[in-house]
Amino acid sequence: MQRQTVRPALAVAACAAFLFTAGCSSGGDGQPGKDKTSAPSMSDAGKSPASPTSGDVPPAKGSVTVVRTVTEDLKSPWGLAPLPEGDLLVSSRDEGTITRVDTETGKKTELGSVPGVAPAGEGGLLGLALSPSYASDHMVYAYFTTESDNRIARMLYDEKKPAGEQLGAPDTVFKGIPKGSNHNGGRIAFGPDDLLYAGTGETYHTELAQDKKSPGGKILRLTPDGTPAPGNPFGGSPVYSYGHRNVQGLAWDSKKRLWASEFGQDTWDELNNIVAGDNYGWPDAEGKGGKSGYHDPIAQWHTQDASPSGIAYAEGSIWMAGLRGERLWRVPLDGTKAAHDPQEFLRGKYGRLRTVVSAGGDKLWLVTSETDTRGTPGKGDDRILELKVS
Repeated sequence: MQRQTVRPALAVAACAAFLFTAGCSSGGDGQPGKDKTSAPSMSDAGKSPASPTSGDVPPAKGSVTVVRTVTEDLKSPWGLAPLPEGDLLVSSRDEGTITRVDTETGKKTELGSVPGVAPAGEGGLLGLALSPSYASDHMVYAYFTTESDNRIARMLYDEKKPAGEQLGAPDTVFKGIPKGSNHNGGRIAFGPDDLLYAGTGETYHTELAQDKKSPGGKILRLTPDGTPAPGNPFGGSPVYSYGHRNVQGLAWDSKKRLWASEFGQDTWDELNNIVAGDNYGWPDAEGKGGKSGYHDPIAQWHTQDASPSGIAYAEGSIWMAGLRGERLWRVPLDGTKAAHDPQEFLRGKYGRLRTVVSAGGDKLWLVTSETDTRGTPGKGDDRILELKVS
């Protein structure tokens, strides 16, 4: 199940550089040119208890066991959405298709192509999410790049139709997110409040991150129909938080607190606790800033050790997939702080890691990303792995 060649270790000294109570920022898949329902109250949406109840803090050391390879030979996989019956939907960034994976047999069935996807650089068909009313409406949401922008659309998934023809026409719910060769963001997820959250990028136009009128370099919060969610911090704006470089990971913990990962430029990648209306600093701060008015990350990594994409919550920790870092990071939580130093797993064993999603309890789904033009694909790439974690 492992890659035939374990990759050489990256800079050892840099590997141990983590800071807590840190600053703001993050971006591309690496470095420039390289790659790198009513709304809850503001308190419910972002503010959270300073510390958990007794017994909630996980131990300093956890574990990861690769239980099995679920499927192989995926092409540029990006978004992953678990279906209620246990199978998985996975998007292909460069092919613009959505495929269903049988988690028992590994069989792949293509639902169809998403019209209007224009893959280029880091853009294409990116994040997936199921409607909070999926059981009745069978709607699949997708974040994708077009010739003119990044946008979010929903499509009816009809299993009764022939393979390749099971996706309905896209119904665009939100458009006008800036697009670029890099820093397109792309992660979407429905939160515990049944509202749609989207992580976007500033497409190397750094000024967009601080411009609250632009959806670039933000976390957006929308209704399922794509309108700004009631209770958002800036009136009728879709903006939930700002000052981001390139958000590609979104997850909620057991207390319904929102977490996000984002790419740094040359120095620090970040894991942030997201509070409604807060400014996460880019481009004025990258990593630990300690500057007044900016929300510092709870953990940070040198870019060669992380370049984070998807995140998930399980067993009291945030689990973060690293692209350039080619490893899975565990960040045990103590309320809205890191309880212990981040811990790395799977270093170099499966190459670039794109997406990690909770499979319930102590299980995770992990998607590799060797066929995204920046990896060195081997036999079987790309794949979905089932993990058991603690």
